[in-house]
Amino acid sequence: MNAPFPQWDTDLFLFLNGLHADWLDPIMKFISGNFTFIPVYAVALFFFYKREGKAKLLFALLGVALCILLADRISSGLLKSLFERYRPSREPALEGLVHLVDGYRGGRFGFVSSHAANHFSFAVFSLLLVRRKVYTWFILLLALIISYSRIYLGVHYPLDIICGGLLGAGIGWTVCILYKKSLAWWEKRSTV
Repeated sequence: MNAPFPQWDTDLFLFLNGLHADWLDPIMKFISGNFTFIPVYAVALFFFYKREGKAKLLFALLGVALCILLADRISSGLLKSLFERYRPSREPALEGLVHLVDGYRGGRFGFVSSHAANHFSFAVFSLLLVRRKVYTWFILLLALIISYSRIYLGVHYPLDIICGGLLGAGIGWTVCILYKKSLAWWEKRSTV
């Protein structure tokens, strides 16, 4: 499809990607790692378990798995091949303008960001379950930092991140509704 994207997106990308420092490169690379924040998410689920119990944890784990599956499949499996937007790191018109870390360029296409979709799906799903102001701010800030790291590394435009985040948030919200309905059905069935 290779749809046209607004020039402001490229301009904003070049500005944000240009805000780099050598000491920050390894930190952003670490933040962007696929498995870096699994321990943080595991701790969140542990506290949810301590508060809500085993049955609700099982449903929550299924919800998390569904969030990640949907976010990843829709972003990577559907939208990237549908829109075929080159990542900035692979865009010939930006050759030499993009700050890359350790030569990392990512895959060929980048719209929408799977990192943003995955982390925002978990964030929204979990914050709707936990419902604590401190947790809400923490998990959203974490998703934003992870998403920004993708711009810093030169592999996503801001619009890739925004749309990936919105996709993930929508998935997290929808899965939370399914979680609550499934849990209500289970609890009703268990009391009969």
